[in-house]
Amino acid sequence: MADEGLVSHKRDPIKSSVGNAAAQRRRQHAVTVGKERREALMRTKRLCRVRVSGDSDDASPDDNDMMIEEDQSILEAQTSSAVEELKLAVAHQGKGPTQKRVNALRELRRLLSRSEFPPVEAALQAGAIPLLVQCLSFGSPDEQLLEAAWCLTNIAAGKPEETKALLPALPLLVAHLGEKSSLHVVEQCAWALGNVAGEGEELRNVLLLQGALPALARMLLPNKKSTVRTAAWALSNLIKGPDPRAATELIKIDGIPDRIVRHLKKGDDELATEVAWVIVYLTALSNVATTILAKSDLVEVLIEILGMSTSLQLLIPIVTLFIRISRIFQEAAWVLSNIAAGSVEHKQLIYSSEAMPFLLDLLSTAAFDIKKEVAYVLGNICVAPAEGSGRPNVILDHLVNLVHGGCITGFLDLVRSADVEAARLGLQFIELVLRGMPNGEGPKHVEREDGIDAMERYQFHENEELRSMANELVDCYFGEEYGLDE
Repeated sequence: MADEGLVSHKRDPIKSSVGNAAAQRRRQHAVTVGKERREALMRTKRLCRVRVSGDSDDASPDDNDMMIEEDQSILEAQTSSAVEELKLAVAHQGKGPTQKRVNALRELRRLLSRSEFPPVEAALQAGAIPLLVQCLSFGSPDEQLLEAAWCLTNIAAGKPEETKALLPALPLLVAHLGEKSSLHVVEQCAWALGNVAGEGEELRNVLLLQGALPALARMLLPNKKSTVRTAAWALSNLIKGPDPRAATELIKIDGIPDRIVRHLKKGDDELATEVAWVIVYLTALSNVATTILAKSDLVEVLIEILGMSTSLQLLIPIVTLFIRISRIFQEAAWVLSNIAAGSVEHKQLIYSSEAMPFLLDLLSTAAFDIKKEVAYVLGNICVAPAEGSGRPNVILDHLVNLVHGGCITGFLDLVRSADVEAARLGLQFIELVLRGMPNGEGPKHVEREDGIDAMERYQFHENEELRSMANELVDCYFGEEYGLDE
């Protein structure tokens, strides 16, 4: 084997600028993800045409009525008139006029739901926002709250300046996410807030300051699908960055990591899609979130979805997640390989950490580039620097436990690869096994995994270094006398 060992493959030390560059890449990736999602779902903000719960009662518009495309000028005139009717209804206080307010709100909501391009400007010019805010006051009937929140939802789906008009209503919309509100009202307010958050960073920051994040996060804890679906969509708009603090705050809320993965696994395609986008933004923006989710069974769930789902809307964020996680694992393994190439104390720190079972699993199951980085980590923790230019010394207990943990298969996969660097790395580790395993067990472990065949492939290889390394190992450990003493 060549004199240089695994330790010689130590990468350049990590500079402080690398961390900054990595953070910049994460933020840029979040922006890219946002563009991908807009293309996939056509628009970040959504009109509400049917109640979020899907109930078919008087508060839900008739399908035929909902889809009629009115002449825009007529629609605008009707909207102005509806706002005037709402003014009259709001001006009359007491229990008697309650139904008048609800009826006026319902008519305004129907007009704002009827067209693909709602007459939002007409509603705003007629003075709808102060009236709707008044109708959101606590103690109002649920039906009134629902209709008012629904109107605000569709106003928020309009142009940027129209969405900003909701600023006076935001504190009440957030407050109605509390436990004392009915589920229908909570869901509708969440939808309105999702539209506001989708407008941009300025309004997202306003919502974060008003406590929208923990209020929406609580909606992920129940199992009602429509509630979770609406909350997940609103949260993905709220945390999408570029500031990573909201993503980190969300993942730290008690119970949220478990619920996110559970809803992704057990939800239908629509629910899983919204939850998947939350995870995309979490992992794109927050290292804390990525670390927490990596300890869950997220990867297994993603693999299961890829194998079973036929929903393009779901597969888009799932594939995005796979790409994102692969980048993270590769970057993390590179950092660990630098640490593992350090002192014996550094090697022991990694060896005794909870990362070891995960690294062994990645060596067998991860994408090729990640396998290579992981192989550097595992190889480096098994050797100590040698004096002079000799071969590196084996750290026996590290090597024995890795071999018994099944790592030889992964390293032989690298030997069989067409990548010269990976093949060299694999041969170097096989040399450690052949030389270092106690009681002469190394050759038997390698032979059991068809390692002889893997090395003999290099008998006439064009790369002189690999050819020499492989032939030397075969001749030295599997020569004519191999197996005669058995």
